[in-house]
Amino acid sequence: MNSKNNASERAKALLAELSVEEKLHQLSAQMIFDIDENYENRRDHLCGSYRNPGHFMHRDGKISTPGEVARRINRDVEISMEKQPHSIPPLEHGETLHGAQWGMASIFPQPIGLASTFNPELVKEAADVIGKETAAVGVRQALAPVVNLSRDVRWGRTIETFGEDPKLASDMGVAMTKGLEENGVIATPKHFVDNYADGGRDSNYSTHSERELREVYLKPFEACFKEGHAHGVMASYNSIFNGLPAHANPWLLTKVLRDEWGFDGIVVSDYGGVNGVEGAHKIAADLPEAFALCIKSGLDVTLSDFKYEVAKEAWDRGLLTEEEIDIPVLRILKRKFELGLFDDPFVDPDKADSLVRCDKHKAIALKIAKESLVLLENDGILPLDKSKIKKLGIFGPGANVLPTGRNYSGPFAHLWEAPDVLTPLEYFRKNAEGIEIISGDDKDIPSLAPGCDAVLYFTTVVEGEGLDRSDLKLPAYRTATSKDESAKIVDKATLTVEVDQEASILALSAANSNTIVVLMNGAPVDMTAWKSNCRAILEAWYPGEGGSQAISDTLWGNYNPGGKLPVSWPKHAGQLPLFYACKPSGRGYGYENNDGKPLYPFGYGISYTTFEIKNPELTKTADGWEVTVDIENTGDRSGDEVVQIYMKTKNTKVVRPLKELVAYKRVSVNKKEKTRISIPVSENVTFYYDADMVYGNHGGEFTLLVGTSAENTPFELPLK
Repeated sequence: MNSKNNASERAKALLAELSVEEKLHQLSAQMIFDIDENYENRRDHLCGSYRNPGHFMHRDGKISTPGEVARRINRDVEISMEKQPHSIPPLEHGETLHGAQWGMASIFPQPIGLASTFNPELVKEAADVIGKETAAVGVRQALAPVVNLSRDVRWGRTIETFGEDPKLASDMGVAMTKGLEENGVIATPKHFVDNYADGGRDSNYSTHSERELREVYLKPFEACFKEGHAHGVMASYNSIFNGLPAHANPWLLTKVLRDEWGFDGIVVSDYGGVNGVEGAHKIAADLPEAFALCIKSGLDVTLSDFKYEVAKEAWDRGLLTEEEIDIPVLRILKRKFELGLFDDPFVDPDKADSLVRCDKHKAIALKIAKESLVLLENDGILPLDKSKIKKLGIFGPGANVLPTGRNYSGPFAHLWEAPDVLTPLEYFRKNAEGIEIISGDDKDIPSLAPGCDAVLYFTTVVEGEGLDRSDLKLPAYRTATSKDESAKIVDKATLTVEVDQEASILALSAANSNTIVVLMNGAPVDMTAWKSNCRAILEAWYPGEGGSQAISDTLWGNYNPGGKLPVSWPKHAGQLPLFYACKPSGRGYGYENNDGKPLYPFGYGISYTTFEIKNPELTKTADGWEVTVDIENTGDRSGDEVVQIYMKTKNTKVVRPLKELVAYKRVSVNKKEKTRISIPVSENVTFYYDADMVYGNHGGEFTLLVGTSAENTPFELPLK
């Protein structure tokens, strides 16, 4: 307990005093759903990790305050330290996908929307808020960010990702990781690695080779560890190319993660992931054997409700040596010392009450919500002219729900809510300023819409963890129900769509030619049936607590949208999987009835003004290169543009992608003005794996492409 010694020294000294039983408890975890009068009697106070109880405290219409959550966690810590023979504090963990999910904390756009900002600096501000509000109540490990790439948007968890691109996902992942770690919270990038398969099937076996994993899917994780300094990682449910599940995969958890990358943090299982080594993958005879395989492979902590008795049986049967147990226990103890849990284990409940959702945090939520919006179509109807709009119609299943998205957006058994946050319909009504708002059920569209000067339709999509889609059409009359209790943690216990949204949009456009669709979704949808009938389409994703104002400000012209798509938007599901950075075909890219191109390319997004990029120049620097360009706002409104730099190759030793994003920068330019910006390009963009899987600078011809989307790159700058 000498705080003058470093964490490693203290951990080693403590480890030497622990019994085997104490060590095995440190590898175990517990999650209790009912925080009632019997809660403390059911809690195993010797476990090393817990799903924080704050997540389960909001019941029967009662919302617990941040201070109440902090007091509950303080009490849990106190009891654990009293019961532990060596007073070892527990590690309380929770989700922080787009906000601290222990309760009603600040909530930001879903990650797919965060990525659409193309603004890592702003995402870092949001992550800093999440880190502060997570630590404020005593939660010290965050099971985030998700840095898996979505290259088949049928995957229900596309909403949780930063899109399809390794560079963009790396930058966003690093921003999120830093925001957590710098506030004393262990960031836990997940799911390690490549946890969906062909068709967007969640947690199915990975079909990608070692080359594909290293060139694409491992890159964001490596960045989170080396640049973001994440001290945690969560293994994925699936198996990978070498025939082993990620949880029991020494190539992944030891060779790559620790030996090659130098990771010195803790590897946690996904909830029930150790059980899957036996039950799903069937490479262990029983659960104790599965536990032993995972620990030997490099796993440290078994989440979420792994019984000590199973670990003890593995020990009793001789499946693990004490030396093998010591390795993960030492890592866990070191992290707890580094976090200061031994020296300062409790938090200030009053400080939590004053910090969570303070005015500063709400302002950041609004700013990032605005920057996340992507304008896909506009024939000039937007921004709406208040002098011409006397009646505005608002319809659709997404109009009168909070725009947070239900995936990882609230505590258990209670949707996220706040008295000062309104649905889009409520916000438009409150800020109508003399404009009559007309609304009703979709069946009322034929009678209500014709008398409006313009009409809005807000969609919704049934999606999220365990809700993969076989098509991309807007769902109609669909209900999704979770199959197990733990799935309710992501707040999708029952999701229902009670209208045929495509039919409603067609009916709306038939009744009123001034139809605008606002997409509330976490992944692209098939617009084939209705796109041509609409005058404008705004992709809002799920923009969080600032979303309703952000949408309103954008539609009325108080804000000029500047977000860009972090995924290639397919015309329909038949094109999938679809992503821009594919490798060359030996013959062609399309189908007999389709040219193979997306409806909207990666990086696409329009605004209420126009930009021109001019005079690109390339300069060699000590760390790589620098691209300098002029950006001129040629329109009548100030706005943002994202300059994007891709790279194409020639004469390389192995086949490389057609193009890859290597740098970008979002910049604001006043109307009728011009600015010149510089964008650094790292020297390692020319590095790749050769035929023998050796990474390095193996030569070739490299050219930078400068533009505003993956398909709009008018300038070429050869690297020299």
